[in-house]
Amino acid sequence: MEKSIIFEPYSLRGLALSNRLVMAPMTRSRANNEGNVATELIAEYYAQRATAGLIITEGTFVNEEAIGVVNVPGIYTDEQVKGWKLTTEAVHQKGGKIFAQLWHTGAYSHPDLHNGEKPLAPSDVNPEQQVFTMEGFKLSESPKPMSITDIKRTVNDFREAAINAFEAGFDGVELHGANGYLLQQFFSKNTNLRTDEYGGSVENRARILFEILDELKQSVDIKKVAVRLNPSLNGIMGILVDDETIALYDYIVNRLNDYGLAYLHLIEPFTDVSAIPDAVQEVAKHFRQIYKGTIMINRGFNKETATKVLNDGDADLVSFGVPFLANPDLVERFRINAALNVPDQTTFYTPGAKGYTDYPTLNK
Repeated sequence: MEKSIIFEPYSLRGLALSNRLVMAPMTRSRANNEGNVATELIAEYYAQRATAGLIITEGTFVNEEAIGVVNVPGIYTDEQVKGWKLTTEAVHQKGGKIFAQLWHTGAYSHPDLHNGEKPLAPSDVNPEQQVFTMEGFKLSESPKPMSITDIKRTVNDFREAAINAFEAGFDGVELHGANGYLLQQFFSKNTNLRTDEYGGSVENRARILFEILDELKQSVDIKKVAVRLNPSLNGIMGILVDDETIALYDYIVNRLNDYGLAYLHLIEPFTDVSAIPDAVQEVAKHFRQIYKGTIMINRGFNKETATKVLNDGDADLVSFGVPFLANPDLVERFRINAALNVPDQTTFYTPGAKGYTDYPTLNK
């Protein structure tokens, strides 16, 4: 049996992980039912991958206003909570650990997903993105700027979603503050044009995240709460790096030290930002100097690069997306250096078991 840091156990604020390989959150659009409820098929998919040190679910919507993709399971109704229990029980029966990612897409949505109403966002800024609706992909439209009442309700809905997640049996929750969705829309100057207490300064643009965390701290075990950030996102999902991007994320990560979170989930740059002086070039390395807790890193890692980032001490855990999607037994394949299945991109977001639960394992 190969000895490598990636296979070593890890204590996540007291939660025992069997290894340092994490299944990253990936939207799969399999909740194609009335009420968008997680099903037995979804439970089977996650249970197949329970040898990961930790599983993070696909983003699950905190309320109806959060919806920005069709057929994604939510976590704001009793039926949705019951549906997710199928998954947590199945994963736990296999000895796995699983967090729910709490999601609000903000402007990355379409009126077709909201009975003709504009989606809510920090400001009236169209991200100009293709949105997956029941009629296929459609170009996003200008959103409706959130009122203070909208923001306070959304903060509360994140709290309720976290409570629901623990009722459903999840080991923790991850707040999705990355990839151009609602929270990052508040963080970024080009998508946040507000002049009230949620806009303008770095502190104001980060305010909603800390209001959510403060609410969660009063309602759930904060050491089972995590945050995901994408500090160098640029030219994708309507987000641009600006002259305050580094200052904003340094401020956020510094403040996160005060919360005792489960982990901070960071993403290396999606695109080449080497020519942009205001972008963080090496995300894990930069924030390791600031953050005192567990860092999880993501973005295109393989076995060798994951081993290196862990050995270098820049991260404690590494999350893998597509490799886990196509290889339920990714941990074992890494352990014996076996070939990996090739992912079928045509089935990433289609209903049914094909391209979802039918990827072969080594013993099949």
